[in-house]
Amino acid sequence: MGWKAFLSFLFFLLVIALLILYWFIPFDTVEFGTSISNPNFNLNSTSLNNMQFYSNLRYPDSEISYKIYDECTLQKKQDMERAFEIISNLTVLKFYSVNFNEGLSIFCDEKNKIENDLFIAGEGGPVNITQTDNFNVIFNARILLIQDFRCDIPNVAIHELLHALGFDHSSNKNNIMYPVTKCGQSIGEDIPYWVNYLYSFETLPDLSFENISAVMKGKYLDAEISIRNNGLKKTESVKIVIYADGKIIKEIPIESLEIGSGKIISLANIWITQLSIDEIKFVIDSNFDELDKSNNVAVLKTKK
Repeated sequence: MGWKAFLSFLFFLLVIALLILYWFIPFDTVEFGTSISNPNFNLNSTSLNNMQFYSNLRYPDSEISYKIYDECTLQKKQDMERAFEIISNLTVLKFYSVNFNEGLSIFCDEKNKIENDLFIAGEGGPVNITQTDNFNVIFNARILLIQDFRCDIPNVAIHELLHALGFDHSSNKNNIMYPVTKCGQSIGEDIPYWVNYLYSFETLPDLSFENISAVMKGKYLDAEISIRNNGLKKTESVKIVIYADGKIIKEIPIESLEIGSGKIISLANIWITQLSIDEIKFVIDSNFDELDKSNNVAVLKTKK
């Protein structure tokens, strides 16, 4: 009986060792192919896009703050304010005055010309732009009013304001964006149409997966995830939930992300309890509205 008990005990230990070996020590390596959901959100690609310095240039919000600096004469201040009024009447844009942290700075002293290493067209233009997959987002623009040009409407101020909104020069001599200003030039219909189209998209964040890779080494999952905020607003905190064949295996908290900013997450040795895995799903779990929620899911399937 003693030997039988001893052999039974050895057999029990062997079974336990094999189970531990099976559950905890990697054997086969399984790679997964990526399938990130196609976004429903898209911007029209038209010839009107060529009117701007870069595609889809806009401020985060349709209400834009400005400051006219004290160096400007009363006449130039009135011209600028009338330009704001005219563009506001033609589009959905609204402009409001602030004392600091303005989105649009108006100078009238030639020594305040913008630095050479910043992209400026003429005497006005964006100086702080963040590029995302959807938009080129303007955070600050500057206008320099030097000339006094007397017309029925403040052509120079309107011309430079449209530069600050991202619009380039026109080859049409009768258009207000023609490089040489003269009385009688008009804004036309294309610019207001394009402004209204660009600002028809709500000021919302838009989190999306950029790249995801995953590999199973035995019972352990390694993954690398990159996400980015391609929207028009800072995100709130979210979490990334990882599923293995429908079962939650990991939740990762992500702090808020500014417009255009992203994060790379590297994960190693996530233990998987299932005997085999056919699909890994990654979900951005947010409780706020976004420009597009369809790009919050990425599914990786076993490579056959």
